[in-house]
Amino acid sequence: MSIEQVKGAGDKNDFIRFPWKVYQGNPHWVPPLKSDVKFLLSEKKNPFFQHAEAACFLARKNGETVGRIAAIIDRNQIKINNEQAGFFGFFECLPDCAVARELLDAAAGWLKERGIEIMRGPVNPTTNDECGFLLEGFDSPPMVMMTYTPAYYLDYMDRCGLTKSKDLYAYISVIRDVAAGGRLEKLASAVKTRVPGLTVRPANMKKFQREIEAVQEIYNSAWSNNWGFVPMTDAETVSMGKRLKPLIVPELMIMAEVNGKPAAFIVSLPDYNQVLGKINGSLGPVGIAKYLWYSRKISDIRILAMGVTKEFRKKGIEGLLYLESFKAAVKKGYERAEMSWILEDNVLMQRGCELMGGKLYKKYRIYEKNI
Repeated sequence: MSIEQVKGAGDKNDFIRFPWKVYQGNPHWVPPLKSDVKFLLSEKKNPFFQHAEAACFLARKNGETVGRIAAIIDRNQIKINNEQAGFFGFFECLPDCAVARELLDAAAGWLKERGIEIMRGPVNPTTNDECGFLLEGFDSPPMVMMTYTPAYYLDYMDRCGLTKSKDLYAYISVIRDVAAGGRLEKLASAVKTRVPGLTVRPANMKKFQREIEAVQEIYNSAWSNNWGFVPMTDAETVSMGKRLKPLIVPELMIMAEVNGKPAAFIVSLPDYNQVLGKINGSLGPVGIAKYLWYSRKISDIRILAMGVTKEFRKKGIEGLLYLESFKAAVKKGYERAEMSWILEDNVLMQRGCELMGGKLYKKYRIYEKNI
């Protein structure tokens, strides 16, 4: 077996295509769009690499690719959190712990050569993207921008000396049951009385970049004390806006303002994984036709992000945003909502999910190791 750093286009294609070998025949795995993975790894196109660097590695045995991993350093993360921590991501391997060990050692070695003391992961390549190994909930597919990984990865992490860093939770609720509750309507009325000047509206797609800038302002305020938080740069915000705009349903991106000042937001996406599962990673002519057809049949949404500025926290605005999202989702015909991901120690958010009828149905784990 050999571990080789990805250099040319051929290696990069092998890196991107390898998961199809791992998940062959698995009915719950959702193939990613290869173009999306290529963007995430592109030092030229992904603005993350304006403050980060990465190296990708392939494990090969007798000429066959048997595993992959990326080692990632985010200088903004180091500066914000004041720790010499790096990451591994995009980890996949066939059922062989020796392969996992060699891959993790290669990533740790690359990080250690650059002064990193702690390796965490998986993050692909940041906590704003997909992250974590699936810990519970192997009996159903993941929703959009969430991961599905084999159970044996957990065993391999333990055997390779990694320990739990943080668990992430996903809750599921039946939208119609929540939206029909009179209790939430009373809550919404109370919030509007408690916060004079509060207005709630769907996103204005004609001024989408302005909406994204407001989301950035709120997000960087609301998440500043959260574990793993790194503020989004202006370039990353612009890039995110371009990537998300075609996916956004305006009624599911809700902005809250107080006297015209951005105060809170909630963003939900239709579960496009229900579509990606049909097109096998490519958007050729047939893939586009399937995409357009199956997009009309999506039954679920994922509440991707919510934030409230420090000034307006604990005033009930979160519940109001949930309610407005669920009411819009009912009108659009969506059936279930996943609220994810929630930190295991964020009790306030967990209680909010439960208030929305949420049941904890999936868990994910991020690991770490001193190197």
